[in-house]
Amino acid sequence: MTAKIKPGKGAPYARILGVGGYRPTRVVPNEEILKHIDSSDEWIRSRSGIATRHWAGPEETVAAMSVEAAGKAIADAGIDPERIGAVLVATVSHFKQTPAIATEIAHKVGAGTPAAFDISAGCAGFGYGLTLAKGMVVEGSAEYVLVIGVERLSDLTDLEDRATAFLFGDGAGAVIVGPSEVPAIGPTVWGSEGDKAETIKQTLAWDVYRTETDVRFPAITQEGQAVFRWAVFEMAKIAQQALDEAGVAPEDLDVFIPHQANMRIIDSMVKTLKLPESVVVARDVETTGNTSAASIPLAMERLLATGAAKSGDTALVIGFGAGLVYAATVVTLP
Repeated sequence: MTAKIKPGKGAPYARILGVGGYRPTRVVPNEEILKHIDSSDEWIRSRSGIATRHWAGPEETVAAMSVEAAGKAIADAGIDPERIGAVLVATVSHFKQTPAIATEIAHKVGAGTPAAFDISAGCAGFGYGLTLAKGMVVEGSAEYVLVIGVERLSDLTDLEDRATAFLFGDGAGAVIVGPSEVPAIGPTVWGSEGDKAETIKQTLAWDVYRTETDVRFPAITQEGQAVFRWAVFEMAKIAQQALDEAGVAPEDLDVFIPHQANMRIIDSMVKTLKLPESVVVARDVETTGNTSAASIPLAMERLLATGAAKSGDTALVIGFGAGLVYAATVVTLP
């Protein structure tokens, strides 16, 4: 006889209940980058929209930045950290293969003994984590889930690479996902295009250091034009699909929070999606740079903190990057 498995006892729906961010204290202007590459402040701004970025100091580790951002998100959500049933950390710049940095962070925020694991999905990592968190809350395996996007990309930046030296920044963003009586996180449109994996990649695998002693430390490199075309044209389609899946028309949208890769990509996506001028668009990249998995929650936190966006607003979020991978959904802001 086949045993009957009881369904989970989760919430009807899930929502983002709180958000927090941490930006390192050191601000790096374009002038500092120009000490290493033949370029100009005007060229960097025109190609990327970036004026400054934050780089972490020795004490601002992946764990330390995450704990700061998580603490703010927990306080914003107004929950006891012991009720957190899972901690998900999206990052590509935690250099230990094991254990997952999520376990250390869970302990330091006082979450007790939650499920804890890392996610390697590049700039789409936060979207992947948000989707998994929603499933946990609705299924019932966790009452509250802490989702963190964190990067120290300054550790993976080749300052002599004219194409990427100015792009990357450090920081951490976090959200608490918990139960909701109404839909507040829409269906996720996500996927990968592995045939384009070489367009954004780490220059060397770690195992090279077993046999080679005179190679440079790995860095992130990319084929800029190929990534730009893919992001503008293909990701606009994914963003539109996420709106359609959520049943939200562009004119009903309040906020657009794309991955903060490049200002030209952001502006081109807004144009392609034909978003109304009333839609608030996150352009955090200007002063934060590209922080990969951290960029969406950091941008969300800044919009809410400055009053540019408000609680209850309907926001389209989309992350895309190395893999190539992507994830888009519509959410209600906390």
